[in-house]
Amino acid sequence: MKNISTKLVPWSLALAAWGSSMAYAAQDLPGGPAVNQLNLHPPVTRIAVEQHWLHWMMLIICTVIFLGVFGVMFYSIWKHRKSQGAKAANFHESVKVEIAWTVAPFIIVILIALPATKVLVAQKDTTNADLTIKATGYQWKWGYDYLNGEGEGLAYISTLDTAHRQMSNSGDVSNAPSDYLLKVDNPLVVPVNKKVRIITTANDVIHSFMVPAFGIKQDAIPGFVRDTWFKAEKIGDYYGQCAELCGKEHAYMPIHVKVLSAENYTAWVAGEMKKLAAKADDPNKVWALADLVARGEKVYASNCAACHQPNGKGAGPIKALDGSPLVLGPTGDMMHAVLEGRANGAMPAWKQLSDTDLAAVVTFAKNHWSNKTGQLVQPAQFVAARSGKFPEGGAAAPAAEPAVPAPAPAENAPAAASESGPYQVFFESGKSTLDDKAQAVVKKAAEYWSAHKDGKIALSGFVDATGSADKNADLAKERAKAVSKLLSESGVAADRIEMRKPETITAAAGSDQQARRVDITAAQ
Repeated sequence: MKNISTKLVPWSLALAAWGSSMAYAAQDLPGGPAVNQLNLHPPVTRIAVEQHWLHWMMLIICTVIFLGVFGVMFYSIWKHRKSQGAKAANFHESVKVEIAWTVAPFIIVILIALPATKVLVAQKDTTNADLTIKATGYQWKWGYDYLNGEGEGLAYISTLDTAHRQMSNSGDVSNAPSDYLLKVDNPLVVPVNKKVRIITTANDVIHSFMVPAFGIKQDAIPGFVRDTWFKAEKIGDYYGQCAELCGKEHAYMPIHVKVLSAENYTAWVAGEMKKLAAKADDPNKVWALADLVARGEKVYASNCAACHQPNGKGAGPIKALDGSPLVLGPTGDMMHAVLEGRANGAMPAWKQLSDTDLAAVVTFAKNHWSNKTGQLVQPAQFVAARSGKFPEGGAAAPAAEPAVPAPAPAENAPAAASESGPYQVFFESGKSTLDDKAQAVVKKAAEYWSAHKDGKIALSGFVDATGSADKNADLAKERAKAVSKLLSESGVAADRIEMRKPETITAAAGSDQQARRVDITAAQ
């Protein structure tokens, strides 16, 4: 009896686990995944319908061939087995058989290729589109720009709903909704029965734009443009995801497409245009600290809170912003970080945000949680920073005296907020040797760090996104080594110098000069 009870324990536990999982059973999501789904998504475009037809046609053909071939084989094995007295025939070439098993597969392949080619050609016909939208993949969100057609000029970022991300982080998904990890703040909105051309590209790594119900999947590759199209024939909400493994946040990069009637789409465009006009801030406007912080709080919640957490404490490898040396330090450092990204894309570049939003979120971080610096950054400073003219000294003006754009630093002049840096060492295009101005910057940094022996130094090389990535990275490393060598020769101990991986400045993140530099900063 005891033995039987022992054997029943694991079965009882398994049954209990199954019962608890049934209590939180997933639900079908119209336009998205379904429970126990075996077939493709229900199609809502003509291309998707054709893909379904091809799928079943080929499956049937393959099944018939499988049954025919293995049926004949098993019949032959069974009917002509040795135990029944069958004797193996002894024959050689048969012209008829040779012709048959050559011609038959050829005909089958042609029968498959003709309709498949027709659908494939139709998939790539992006001409005569009613609406053209550029979908840009970022780590880890999508940016949509309406280029042509009704809604031209609209642009926004689509990010996973913060509540869903927090639910995922907690591990408690017992109350997860049917659109769990598919809900976004700004879905892609298109009209029904209109041909929509999607141009795909990426800001950092390869992504892939996929919406199964539309029958589309197109890679988004940095530095390249690809395109696809769809024409939704049914109003509703449809879901997809990035279908290319793009990094640790890959699972948090959903696609939500909202298909509206022509009338509702026109009304939506009108409303968005009004919002766009309201957001078209004058970059030369001088903001008060309280106003920038209030706006920055909204920008942070939409774009930063998912990784750095609403409390600014970060999580795992994601660094905290509350009490961060980067946030509390020179403003130029943080402006570089938000415009260019950090850690080879782990911290994405945010140049797609407006200058006012960038100034607001930096000001918010510097004056929220325990960070009470009293500093603010004006939008005009980001206008200048996009062309490579970061604030001299990096420090923002105090709140009582709103900052104005700083004058452009001279070529190869150190952009140090204080004596501690950061120091920016600029190089000539394609070269890794230090000219006189660059040497002066390095020696100035060495003077400071030789007198302050309690900290380590980080050397960060920068490259642009053009040409060979390997050659760019090698050149950045050589430049950092040249700076490190001169620092050592000037009295800075080699074990205090930390060499970091080169970071890429993508298009519009800075001038060519900014992609030919090495930063000397305090190691965080």
